Amino acid sequence: MGAAIAAILPEAVAVAISPIPIIAVVLLLSSPRGKAKAFAFLVGWLIGLSLVGAIVLLVADPASGSADDGPADWVGWLILALGALAMLLGVKQWRGRPRRDEEPPMPKWMSAIDGFTSGRSLVIGFVLAALNPKNLALTLAAAAAIAATGLSGSDSYVVLGVFVVIGTLGLAIPIAIALLGGDKASETLTELNHWLALHNAAIMSVLLVVIGSKLVGNGLQAILV
Repeated sequence: MGAAIAAILPEAVAVAISPIPIIAVVLLLSSPRGKAKAFAFLVGWLIGLSLVGAIVLLVADPASGSADDGPADWVGWLILALGALAMLLGVKQWRGRPRRDEEPPMPKWMSAIDGFTSGRSLVIGFVLAALNPKNLALTLAAAAAIAATGLSGSDSYVVLGVFVVIGTLGLAIPIAIALLGGDKASETLTELNHWLALHNAAIMSVLLVVIGSKLVGNGLQAILV
């Protein structure tokens, strides 16, 4: 199990420090009933990561995939494809980054975030975790990596749980700041929001290229061994 946890740590950290979801939580916290909406967003995020990961583990179950008690043969190809996709997304993000004198673009839905209900916040959290291309690719890659280690039964879902918990820490931090930061919480969150918005493209570009390279290597190893 330790090897499986080590295998998914890079993807989990990359999901955890995704700037756009963290910015969304910071904006929710500054809106009316912000703490309740931020918590709902966090719950939606947890459900999204867990659902995608669980589906991959179910499909890649060694009992249904190959005859030698190893992971399904297509798992290696999936890891390879996701690695290539992550690298392409990283390059695209870098090429589309704002220039020095440009304001970093934010998703259009963020302009309406003050009017979000807790229910809509939950849905947006789920969508960003489960359907956003970057997070979807990273979650699929992590689940495929778990499957490739050959774990079966409850152990694979324990490792998935570790991935989900680590992948949620980035959202939990601003909520913890809002709850425990006292009078300086608002100032701290504003500074965090500004820094993440400014460096969003660079952060994700580097992460995606590095992790994509790792996944390509892991996929080739799984295919050729």
